[in-house]
Amino acid sequence: MANLVIKDLKKEYPTRGEPLEILKGIDLELSSGDNLAIIGPSGSGKSTLLNVLGTLDHPTGGSYTLNDTDPFSLDEDELAAFRNANIGFIFQEHHLLPQLSVLENVLIPTMANGKPVAADVARAEELVQRVGLADRSHHRPAELSGGERERVAVARSLICSPSLVLADEPTGNLDHRNAQQIGELLLEIQEAESMALIVVTHSRDLADMLGRKLEINDGRLSSATV
Repeated sequence: MANLVIKDLKKEYPTRGEPLEILKGIDLELSSGDNLAIIGPSGSGKSTLLNVLGTLDHPTGGSYTLNDTDPFSLDEDELAAFRNANIGFIFQEHHLLPQLSVLENVLIPTMANGKPVAADVARAEELVQRVGLADRSHHRPAELSGGERERVAVARSLICSPSLVLADEPTGNLDHRNAQQIGELLLEIQEAESMALIVVTHSRDLADMLGRKLEINDGRLSSATV
């Protein structure tokens, strides 16, 4: 059974004239353990789709369910809690807090419910080790390379054991070797955690590593042609 089901998803923005249509009827299903690359040119709707998938923006039509829940039927506090528990985010700009250590940055999502408990710290330590940064856990972001900072972002996205991880250009700022390593790391952890993974990318190399590729053009999804 798919844990992410999207049907006829639409997003438009009001203008002085006709509404501006960005997403024009997106259909998508993804199950635990599935991974998917979404490619497309700038202005095709990738960022808007990612924001709606991450429940950061509301659709204007269609339906969205994740783990049998319609997140957009929840109130603001419930939605924030649902997002934190079910969705992990990895961004091109990793948004690490410069004053915090690697371990503390990984723990940030757990702080939504107060101070991290022992189980949270143990999970963070495990993830830091899995992304190859055990000997850097007390370093701050300024002391890390770009590839290492992206590894911290990967670990942080997984701290709450989400069922869905959304990655927005996760290798966009990395050289080829580091990009390859981050792609392999993402897929290795995704398989081990049995989560669903969606990667939005301009990189054909990264897209080719994933099990399925879709292309977004003019607000519509279709099978990638390459």
